[in-house]
Parts: sequence; C-alpha cells; structure tokens
Amino acid sequence: MSASTPADGPVDGPANTLTDDPLARERSHLAASRSALRGMREDVEALDISDVTANWVNAAVLGHQIEERIKALADLSDTPLFFGRLDYLHAPGAAQAEGAEGERERFYIGRRHVHDADGDPMVIDWRAPVSQPFYRASKKDPLDIGLRRRFGYTGGDLTAYEDEHLSDPAEAATTSKLLQREIERPRVGPMRDIVATIQPEQDEIVRSGLSGSVCVQGGPGTGKTAVGLHRVAYLLYAHRDRLARTGTLVVGPNRSFLHYIEQVLPALGELAVAQATVDDLVAHVEVRGTDDAPAAVVKGDARMAQVLRRALYAHVTMPTEPVVVVRGSRRWRVPAYELEELVRQLLDRDIRYGAARDALPQRVAHAVLVQMERAGEAPDDRVQDAVARNSAVKAAVKTVWPAVDPAKLVLRLLGDPEFLAEHAEGLLDEQEQKTILWAKPARSVKSVKWSAADAVLIDEATDLIQRTHSLGHVVLDEAQDLSPMQYRAVGRRCTTGSATVLGDLAQGTTPWATRSWEEALTHLGKQDAVIEELTAGFRVPTDVITYASRLLPHIAPGLTPVASIRENPGFFEVRGAGGTYDVLAACRELLCNEGSVALIAADTRIPELAKALTAAGITYIAPGEETTLSDRLTLVPASLAKGLEYDYVVLDEPRALVDAEPDERTGLRRLYVSLTRAVSGLIVTHNNPLPNQLT
Repeated sequence: MSASTPADGPVDGPANTLTDDPLARERSHLAASRSALRGMREDVEALDISDVTANWVNAAVLGHQIEERIKALADLSDTPLFFGRLDYLHAPGAAQAEGAEGERERFYIGRRHVHDADGDPMVIDWRAPVSQPFYRASKKDPLDIGLRRRFGYTGGDLTAYEDEHLSDPAEAATTSKLLQREIERPRVGPMRDIVATIQPEQDEIVRSGLSGSVCVQGGPGTGKTAVGLHRVAYLLYAHRDRLARTGTLVVGPNRSFLHYIEQVLPALGELAVAQATVDDLVAHVEVRGTDDAPAAVVKGDARMAQVLRRALYAHVTMPTEPVVVVRGSRRWRVPAYELEELVRQLLDRDIRYGAARDALPQRVAHAVLVQMERAGEAPDDRVQDAVARNSAVKAAVKTVWPAVDPAKLVLRLLGDPEFLAEHAEGLLDEQEQKTILWAKPARSVKSVKWSAADAVLIDEATDLIQRTHSLGHVVLDEAQDLSPMQYRAVGRRCTTGSATVLGDLAQGTTPWATRSWEEALTHLGKQDAVIEELTAGFRVPTDVITYASRLLPHIAPGLTPVASIRENPGFFEVRGAGGTYDVLAACRELLCNEGSVALIAADTRIPELAKALTAAGITYIAPGEETTLSDRLTLVPASLAKGLEYDYVVLDEPRALVDAEPDERTGLRRLYVSLTRAVSGLIVTHNNPLPNQLT
C-alpha cells in the first residue's frame, strides 16, 4: 500500500492547483459529482404530473413518491459523496483474449448512484456488483483490480487519499491508515453508517441473499448492528420491487436504541424502513403493569403457545342439534352428524380459528345446496351466500364455533385457576400455574394492568385467530434478551420472508435470556438460518475488551473472546474512588476530549449522580435525547446501555451494578455490557471492592 506515488504527491495537506496533482483532480471530481447530484434532484423537482394522473388518488401517490425521491437525493454536506475508487485492469464483464490488454475502467464508490446529464455514472452505489471488490479484493485475490484508492475527509471536504496496488507483487500488503482512522474516529450523536469501512467477513453477510435468514453472533464492537442495517440497505437495492410490496422492519430493544440507529439507513438513501420494539409490535392492549421474574419467565415460555391453543379451541363444541333452513315453502335439514363432520374437517385442516369460523357457514350452505340439487333445483352461488347468511345457520355457527376475543381469552386463562389447569395439564406444573395466576381475577379487559409478557400472549392468541401480516424482511437486533414467546411474535412478522438476527449470548441480561441460537431460531421459525460469528473488534479498544473479557468464562464460557484489531489501544484506567466527586472529576477529564461521553451506573444510583452533576454545574442528557457540542455527557442507567456506544465512558461502581440484578450471572453480564460501551477510553471508578471476576 502506498500513500502516494512519485507523481502523486502527499496523501495529506493542501492541494496545489497543478493539473498533475491527484488530490486536486479528485476534489474536482467530487465537486462535479455534487453538481451532478444537484442536477438529478432539480430534474425530479421539476417534474410536472398534472397531465399524467387520472385522479387525485393517483396524483397523491405519485406526489408522495416524488417527495421521497427528492429526499433520497439529498446531498449531506458533511458526508462524503464517495469514499473510494476502483481501477479495474479490464472492463468488468468484458471477454478478454488471452494475453490481451483490455480497456481499463475507473469507478468511484459512494453511498448512492450519481450520473451526469448524459446518464454516465460519476459515482457507483456501494451495493452494485461492480463495487464489491472494494470490500473483498486483496493481494492474494485482487479480483482484477489494479488500484484501490481510499479517501479521507474532514467534514465533507476531501483531504487525503491512499492507494493499494493490488496487482503489483512488489508492493507488500499493509494496514490502511485511512481505514483505521475512520474506524477510530470520535463520534457525537447517533450511530453512523460503516459503508466506507465494511470488512470482507462483514460484506459476505451484508450481501447474502434475500431468500435465506442469517443469525450473527458478535461480541462488543464487532459491528453486528451495522452489518444488519447495511444488509437491509443492500437487500432494498437488490430486491427493491419485491420489498416495496412486502415491507421491511428493524426491531430493536428499546426506544433509546432505535433513536441511536435511526440515521443510518437514511444516510444510505433508504427512507422506507420501519423501526419498532417488540412491545410496539404486540401493542394490542395498554401495558400498565409488571411481572416478577418467575411469572415473566413462565409467560415467556414457548409452552404457553400450546396452552393458548388448547384454551382457544376448547370453545369449539360438537353440534347436538340439526340445522333447519327455511326457504320459501321448503325446509332443508342438515343433521347433527353431518354438521359434526364439517366441524371435524375444518379442525383437521389446522387453519386459523377465525378463518375456519368464517368458512363453516359456507360449508353448511353447501350441504343445503347439495340437497336442493338432488331435489331438482338449480341453485347458484347467490343462493349459497344467502343460505350462509340465514339466521338458523348463523345461530348454529355461533353455538358450535363462537367468536373469541384474544384479550378476553388471556384474561380468563390468567384469572381462572380451573380454566388454566384444564388447558395447561401436562404442560405447566402446579407451581408454574400458580406463578402466572393473578391474585385477584379482573372483571374486564380495560381494568387489567397488563404486563409486557401478557401483551405477547395476546398477540399469540390474536395470531391463532387471524393470521398476522408477514413482511419481506425483518432485522432483529439485541435478540439475546428475547423470550421464546417474543421470538414467536417477531417470527410471525416474517413467516413468508427472511430475517437477520443479531446478538451476543454474553450480553443476555434477562432471566429468560437466549441459551443458544439454534433454540432461538427454532422459536423464530427460521431453523434453517445460517449462523455467522464475528470475532474481530473494530470499535472497542484493546485494553478495554481485554479487561471485560475476564468475565466471559463466568457468563458465556463457550464463546470466542473478541480480538480487537485497533492499532490505538485506547485509554483505560481503574480508579479507587473517594466519593461521587471523583466520578465527577473523571467526567470533567473526559469531556476535555473530542467526542461523546457517558456516565454509566446502576439504575439505583442514577438519581444520586444526577443531583451531583447538577450541583457541580455539569450538563447532561438522557439516552435518546439529542446530543449537542455543549451537551456531550449522557447519564446512562445500566439497563439502557445495551447497543449504545460512546467515545468515552465513566463506569461507576461495578459492584453496585452487579448487586442490582437478581442473580450474580445476570449482574456480571450487565457489567460486561457496560464495560464495552467505550470506543476510545474507559475509566472505572469505585469505592466498594470490585467483583472478584475482575480482580
């Protein structure tokens, strides 16, 4: 790799105006590309749709599409329009005669496609096939690339370049300084995309096909979240029409996390991806209550799905009376044994409860029509529909296959000991049944203080009655903390689509945390998903991840520790604090650096620390609030730290953090999460002794 060639000049520094200055030429291409992008946007803004729409509905739809296109063509002034260049030895896809020198092609790789007024490409989308060698080409396998050039930026200004002559055997392979600089660059505010720094093993996951599901096990700083988001962007590029019809969804653990990642896809030009938490997906009732851990564990167990199914289908009863349909002067009688056969046929088909209930009147009506035809009549479909709506048929269906409200079903199951015992027999033991039964039965759905686990049960019951709409692709992040029933809830949203599951078994901090990805994927309904493991750490400094990895043998002994590949070991220090003011001193010290700062502490210590920060005149924000240059300190409860990332972290009282959890293993996992939020530096402060596993 070379930062310059004899003719190229320096990699950094001011550009001269000479035409042989490569940096000046690249800046000129950047300016021309920005001008071309502005022209593309102006062309869309100038579109006149007044004569091409048949009605106001078409006009509104087309107008919305144009607005979205204009947004997608926005030129973000502080974001590089392109970050790399590929010089192919031969024109991609062109047949080459043996020994012939083909025409060389040059492509600038960026976040979106840009073309000039003649339609010729000036910047190639990073997702295009021709861009793939930018991420995968190497000295061992150059993929027909003669030169790969990376660009360095300050804000939106191009300030540096760096060359790799991949087909030159005389040039040794070295680590890219610009790549390392970009990975380690301080950040303030939401998560950035990593489109300029995607590594080969990450790129393989990003570009995996839409038809297959992928599960990514990745430790802190391995980029699993970014990989999942970039995979969505790639799939939308490669299968845009299909996913435009079926939809995409990103599921995160909480609102703070979703706020942190919400700018990644828009920065890549993708504006139509929905984001939600699992609680959002199952919001059939208002959640106002909480469960203790034992109750939540049982309610989240996959056995509850079978309990619900039994309880639901117990409402179906076999008919004991015939149905008599009166039409004019004729009476048509469907005997009870024939009705029973129709009911059993529907049960054997194993279709949704509601769909079967809707089909039963038509089945009864068809039986009547058969009798009519045998009697010499010639009824048509209109007659069958009329019979299906007959009051006698409707009354019989109501008795045999009654409508069931999902929330009322769960209310009865959790409030009626006999009803629960009947349908949980052989599935839940007596103690488990007692654990989930309410102390006082509720009178109505509205009076119940539903818990989050109850809402998931209602969602399961809802799906048993009426099929849940399936999307084309779902990304599930921080999946290790989901219960089996929550996995089922997410899986229902992609039964006909695929999924990208992201997580780290070592960071599971719920009582029902995932024990293995194979088990989790079974609950999700994606047993055939490919499990990939990322072990190269790009964000967490070497000293920090080494210190945190002391906990792995105690929390996830089977996992491979993350190996940091950062050249900068980062700042790391453990301080025996003398009180809250030493914590404040550490915060002030880290605020002198560029980038974001977090003070992470046990949830119970947050009020005390908030008062101390206010008294000391140190401004702070809560997770999810907008970060500014003046408000760079975030006060983070340990329970909300997962998935977030800060340049510098002060971790307060590790022992208090561990002790706040119901058991030591969960506490150590919470500590592992909190220790690994730092990108550039970590200070651990403590008055009480550290957990033995760290000493």
